[in-house]
Amino acid sequence: MELIVSSFYKYVNLDPETFQKEHQEFCNSLGIKGKVLVAKEGINGTISGTKEQIDQYESKLRSYKELSNITFKRNGSPIPPFKKMMVKVRNEIITSRFNVNTDKVGKHMSPKELHELYEKNADFIIIDARNNYESKIGKFKNAMTPNIAIFRDFTKVIPQMKECKDKKIVLYCTGGVRCEKASALLMKKGFKDVNQLDDGILNYIEQYPDAYFEGRCFVFDDRLSIPSGVKDSVITLCEKCNVPCGEYINCANMKCDKLTIYCPDCNKKMESACSKRCMNIVRKIAQAIETK
Repeated sequence: MELIVSSFYKYVNLDPETFQKEHQEFCNSLGIKGKVLVAKEGINGTISGTKEQIDQYESKLRSYKELSNITFKRNGSPIPPFKKMMVKVRNEIITSRFNVNTDKVGKHMSPKELHELYEKNADFIIIDARNNYESKIGKFKNAMTPNIAIFRDFTKVIPQMKECKDKKIVLYCTGGVRCEKASALLMKKGFKDVNQLDDGILNYIEQYPDAYFEGRCFVFDDRLSIPSGVKDSVITLCEKCNVPCGEYINCANMKCDKLTIYCPDCNKKMESACSKRCMNIVRKIAQAIETK
């Protein structure tokens, strides 16, 4: 049975400690799995379960007055994407250290509006607010993809955008939580026409599969990525044999856990390890377990 994955976020004033305890207990009683971060500035999470469980969860979250209009992005998963359920209190629901006011953010742009910009060949600059390893396997057509490994380094992108202050800018990320903060940062820095893709890539590819998002969408769970449409377009190559391939694997050596792009054949040959060294380590661990 395919599981349902539901992603969501909202910048809103919360009492994180009180909310965390109650929410963890609710999630445990419901039997769902996933990860939810709560902070004074809001909530950000992804959970998985059956349709009935997800319906109950979303209904519960909307029962809170401050979260009554929260939106959810759903997609399916053939494998369990999470091993456990965690509800954690954090200083921010997405670590940025930008020190920005999320009441002053860029205009929310619907997938339809972005799609029409592409269709009309309009003059705009589209910027990926995600990390470099995410944009490596999937991005919007002609997008600027900053070479950053963590979101808080997005501040280093600003100096490269001096000529863009009066241009129409569209920011995007997976579900919207990062580009909302990035848009607030650009507004603070004096950019004039700042827009953010409403509910991110997940929202766009649901409405416009096989369109202007190229490749696969990286996700922070055991799936690692999801297709952007039926065609499952590919923009990268297998790191071993150079055949077109757009899917990551996590190195089977848990102390390494490196992300590597392997085609199915190479992944089988390498036994899901990123290198021969890691493959030998995994074999030794397996042998030690067998001899016990």
